[in-house]
Amino acid sequence: MKALVAYFSPTGTTKGKSMELAADIGGDLFGIRPVQAYSAAGLDWTNPHSRSSMEMKGNSSVIPEPAETADLHEYDTLFVGYPIWWNRAPRIIDTFLRMEDLHHGEVIPFATSGGSGIRNSQLELEKAFPDVRFGQGRLLNGYISPSDLEIWADQR
Repeated sequence: MKALVAYFSPTGTTKGKSMELAADIGGDLFGIRPVQAYSAAGLDWTNPHSRSSMEMKGNSSVIPEPAETADLHEYDTLFVGYPIWWNRAPRIIDTFLRMEDLHHGEVIPFATSGGSGIRNSQLELEKAFPDVRFGQGRLLNGYISPSDLEIWADQR
């Protein structure tokens, strides 16, 4: 399996888990970054007018574009990681996936969260991308041993 671990991590939490996953499975790493970085105020989910709140409400004028795309042609598997926002993947994940050729491999979501599970975010991705083959996602909070990560990655 040749895998790419792509992640969105505005605070660094998901990046850390992505680095662990890539190291444990021997995958390559790719950071999904927006053209314009998020400020602390822009990530304030308690403010209904913050950038992240407006994006998650579906305001199409504020949907973020990734600064760059990945070349997925050499990979069998794309692990895509993100923090869970409002019980789903941040909108930049949707735009990133729309920009990529996902028809020849498998996409496996993983997430970090302060309280939500991954199930709803994976269902939303599957609904948005019905032609993509998704593997079983996983929440990667707390300590997960390298062997557990390898077992999950292999089982997909």
